[in-house]
Amino acid sequence: MKILGISFGTKNGNNDAACKEALMGAKEAGAEIEFIQMQDLHIEHCTGCTACVMSLMSGRGGICTIKDDFEWLRDKMMDADGIVFSTPIFEDGTCGLFHTVTDRLGPRFDKAMNIIATQMVAEHGGKAPDPRVVKDKVVSFISIGGSDWFERVQSECFTMSMMAAWKVIDNKAFQWSKCFCMEDDKLAVVREVGKNIAEAAADIENATYKSEPGICPHCHSRNFYIGETADQAICCQCGLEGTIAVVDGKVTFTFPKEAAALAHNTLSGKFKHAGDIQENEGKLMALKKTPEYKERMQMYKEFITGSKPE
Repeated sequence: MKILGISFGTKNGNNDAACKEALMGAKEAGAEIEFIQMQDLHIEHCTGCTACVMSLMSGRGGICTIKDDFEWLRDKMMDADGIVFSTPIFEDGTCGLFHTVTDRLGPRFDKAMNIIATQMVAEHGGKAPDPRVVKDKVVSFISIGGSDWFERVQSECFTMSMMAAWKVIDNKAFQWSKCFCMEDDKLAVVREVGKNIAEAAADIENATYKSEPGICPHCHSRNFYIGETADQAICCQCGLEGTIAVVDGKVTFTFPKEAAALAHNTLSGKFKHAGDIQENEGKLMALKKTPEYKERMQMYKEFITGSKPE
């Protein structure tokens, strides 16, 4: 059982301390541990070229064209049974590097896409995806901020877990925590995060969410997109559509039982999403062959070119 800790903060700062404290808890619970400081890696931004998913779905394994340290990081993540991510809070959310890693994981790390690609290779030949991508895994998130701004960070952390359908065990956000490494009460909480994920990794099938319950009963989100009517809402994490209400002074969110199968972090929901993407990609590919599309793209190309440093 291996637990990987990944810190996105400054070297030897609060995020490193939080991540390592969690790893101490995991080690106490019997896990093998490893730590990665993201400032030691060179990670480029995703360009949105779609080469990875095209490679995945055409029997070439899912290769990223960018040459940096990401493949090394991805290999470490796939080898782990559980991962603890520690990120600073920037303007209510996760830091830019956290977003970059989420983007680089991309559709080639999507569990449904990899299952479909594996089936296609079995039928038609080619290079199968890495089977470690579809392996069940548990993850936990620790977010540390220096003020009271934190409202989006837990949802942004949850987003990283959705692609490979990882099971979230803890999702902790700490406000007013510039002195985190010296606050023993908070350190005790993240050490418990480490113990929780080690225990969850030992029995992933029965692992459950351990942090404070949220409003959404499916994913524990507290962030919602409010619809046209006062009670209509969509969970900003799992995407379930339902009804917001106040019952006995407490906010509740309910949704039809059958809708749970379409949640963004479920395999059934991901298969539907993959089908939607395939349908729309087909429409775009057909459109690109038309003279109208080519003329319009040429018009935009000729209208203005982008400025860049000399």
